[in-house]
Amino acid sequence: MPSAETVVALVRALKLPVQELQALQRIAAGEGNSKRPGSGRPIGQWDPHALMVHPAGSAQDGFGSPEQQPLSGYVPREHDRILAEAVRDAAAGHSRMLVLVGGSSTGKTRACWEAVQPLAEQGWRLWHPFDPTRAKAALEDLARVAPRTVVWLNEAQHYLGDQEVGEEIAAAVHHLLTSPQRGPALVLGTLWDNYVKQYTALPSPGGPDPHSRVRELLAGRTVSVPEAFDARALAAATALAQSGDRLLADALTRARTDGRLTQDLAGGPALLERYRTASPAAKALLDAAMDARRLGVGLHLSQAFLTDAAPDYLHDTDWNQLTDDWAEKAYAELAERVHGKQAPLSRVTPRPQWRPPGPSTPADVSAPRLAGPVFRLADYLEQHGRASRRRLCPPASFWHAAHTTSVILMTSASSPAALTIGSACSGPTTSGARSPTPATRTRCSAWRESGALSVIRKALSSWFGRLPTLEVPSRWPA
Repeated sequence: MPSAETVVALVRALKLPVQELQALQRIAAGEGNSKRPGSGRPIGQWDPHALMVHPAGSAQDGFGSPEQQPLSGYVPREHDRILAEAVRDAAAGHSRMLVLVGGSSTGKTRACWEAVQPLAEQGWRLWHPFDPTRAKAALEDLARVAPRTVVWLNEAQHYLGDQEVGEEIAAAVHHLLTSPQRGPALVLGTLWDNYVKQYTALPSPGGPDPHSRVRELLAGRTVSVPEAFDARALAAATALAQSGDRLLADALTRARTDGRLTQDLAGGPALLERYRTASPAAKALLDAAMDARRLGVGLHLSQAFLTDAAPDYLHDTDWNQLTDDWAEKAYAELAERVHGKQAPLSRVTPRPQWRPPGPSTPADVSAPRLAGPVFRLADYLEQHGRASRRRLCPPASFWHAAHTTSVILMTSASSPAALTIGSACSGPTTSGARSPTPATRTRCSAWRESGALSVIRKALSSWFGRLPTLEVPSRWPA
């Protein structure tokens, strides 16, 4: 099949009507009104999830297949303005390309989807090459892209970074953008920052240059997407939530402080699916972490506590099948990230707490430190655990681990005290009662003053549906 350039050269040499021959060439190539249409299909016929827009809901929320999972309301940001300009240029007849660059689940693909909606009203098509592979589909059919088509290169590293044909794809895209007779076309792509650095890095003198065409193609055609929403975007998201957007309202309960709304929306369902399909040992660790958080333990959970708390969460059959390195494998499984760079259980390094002791807080508990590795449960799973495990009492291994590892109980925000459970009131007497030592009396007094008892009252009320009367007796019972 002769290319468009060959047809132009022929009509100039033979002095034939250019537009007529170009129309014949497009029909013969499968475009125009032939039985084989141009690549892609009308934008309005696409489901955004089929274009790799992350769903914000899940089956847990009452939605079945991905097509039934809704999208949250959309909050435009600065990169959306640049996208809109490229779309307007394309609608006016000028081919354009734009690649959104940012971290995982920062809203790049959703921004592209929202941007092309005005073109849907004008009858534009959208082509997403992926079969048999993304790189092969792009290389084989880029020549068939008709005017008024959006070329969808989501996760463009699968196209431009292909070791065998990446450079050829870049050359073909460049040809599409610079051939007036093939336009207008709009090429939209997404990339992580590390790929952009890799593709645009200048080669060393005399060294290989594996991405020269890709580097030329990306020059001046990238726009950064921020990791977090700024104050203005958060205010707009809050307004949508208040007007009835349940998904945004739910995400704001967890991500309002750091502004990572898109990561929460994309990562939440994936985290829940990871929890449901976790190995028995990994699920036991997550259950122990959920129970610890809902009962008032601080954000940072010690590895020693979680490992000791997990056994009784396991069925006897699962427990007997564990290997000696079960804990190491389970922590490694839970450290694997999902969308938004989130992991179900992440190892963290707590920041130093420079907090002077209050008037009622013993100096030795004003700034607790946890020995050994510490982990943090994903916010989405913490919230899920508070709801799904609200009436479940932790098993014996949980309480034993809290006693032996001295779990830190963080009290309410009004009181900065951090109190150690287990180690303070140990040492049963021969009579079967615990005789309080001076240190114990001091600690129990701190419990009264700090409000820790109110935390325990809240936990018990969630199990029994009422508020029991709790007091610290003069003689601590066995």
